[in-house]
Amino acid sequence: MWMHPGIGVKRWLMLFVVCTLIGAVGFLHFTWTGPLHFTATKWILWVNRFLRPEFMPLYLGGMIIMALSLLGALWSIAMLSRSVLRGTGTAPSTAVDVIYARHTLGRAPRVVALGGGTGLSNLLKGLREITGNTTAIVAISDDGGSSGRLRESLDMIAPGDLTDCYAALSDSPVMARLMLHRFARGDGIQGHTFGNLMLATLSEEEGGLGAAMQDIHEVLRIRGHVYPATLHPATLVAQLSDGRVIRGESHFATAVGEARIEQVRLDPPDVPVMGAIPRALEEAELIVLGPGSLYTSIIPALLVQEIAVGIRNSPAPLVYVASLMTEPGETDGHTLEDHVSAIVRHLGRTPDHILVNSATPPQDVLDRYAQQGARLLNLNGAAQDLRDRVRSLPLLQPNQARHDPHALAQALLTYTLRPSPLAGHKAALMSLRQSEVVKERAIK
Repeated sequence: MWMHPGIGVKRWLMLFVVCTLIGAVGFLHFTWTGPLHFTATKWILWVNRFLRPEFMPLYLGGMIIMALSLLGALWSIAMLSRSVLRGTGTAPSTAVDVIYARHTLGRAPRVVALGGGTGLSNLLKGLREITGNTTAIVAISDDGGSSGRLRESLDMIAPGDLTDCYAALSDSPVMARLMLHRFARGDGIQGHTFGNLMLATLSEEEGGLGAAMQDIHEVLRIRGHVYPATLHPATLVAQLSDGRVIRGESHFATAVGEARIEQVRLDPPDVPVMGAIPRALEEAELIVLGPGSLYTSIIPALLVQEIAVGIRNSPAPLVYVASLMTEPGETDGHTLEDHVSAIVRHLGRTPDHILVNSATPPQDVLDRYAQQGARLLNLNGAAQDLRDRVRSLPLLQPNQARHDPHALAQALLTYTLRPSPLAGHKAALMSLRQSEVVKERAIK
């Protein structure tokens, strides 16, 4: 584990060995030419009493003693390091991951990902393994389920998608698991997740999530940053092609019917952005939209005016990760080009690149989604300008209609303005990933 590339340990270990050997030669010179010559001679004669020249040269005895001394020095340093780590609250078993995250991942490209729902959190799981400079900007307009209940009763922003993203970027397997635990019973807490209740508690305690944001990142050991698009509750409003207006994204799937969503907006429309977001967009080397529901996950994060302006002004490549399928009741009948056109209409900037999955899910999975009214998105009927921006890659998890987070993250990093320092370290990444899986299984 300590030999993984990029954590800055091997160079110092090598320096220690070289300095120790030079020190040994220097000590030999001192004893042989200085006042300890007589003592050193007696020591050599005493050691030679236990050696047999007919079996091995006498100088090998000195080499064995030198090797044992070096191993003892290394062992003492290891034990000292463990004591220091325990004293600072860091488990020795996780020290390699912490050092790796701060050294190699801290030098990786700066990525800003926008959206919400399971799509964004799934992407973050892949990004956390190849960069420690991820900033997630999360839509907060959800008004259904646990988020909707907490939002209505406490007048706070919807915490659900934030909870998923915090769990995805957390360096603590225990906290990541607890954040997603949903209570199946209990008056008042049934249906809520632990993470939603924790964010609601911090919001009440600190007078809003903004004041508690730094505490959240430290407690959950977030690898990167997770910010809500705005700290002010806002309702998502949809304008339909038949003239109707729908308020609240939880009603979209059942109320749109045969019409199409033409425009969505926030009410109130002028909600302020979190202070750290404009700087993150300014420093970004890659901006990612999606994957996720078009009108209820991706576009709501773009409706905060300062976020849209920041993306339009950014020189970083803008990549849209296309959804795998249409969303029943939301994007029925939409083509891939319709999805891109909706983003351009709301954002005011055309994505530079569009990442599309090329693998086909198993037929039974397709049949199950077809029963719900969903169909695969593809390039059928797309204009040449759109086709020129598309890159198709196999990005599916095995036997599922869901993006593979690791394949997706690796594909996205090829769009960054500079090469990642992780190039050539795939074996180390796989080893770290396997160690994390082992830890999670052990905890469960």
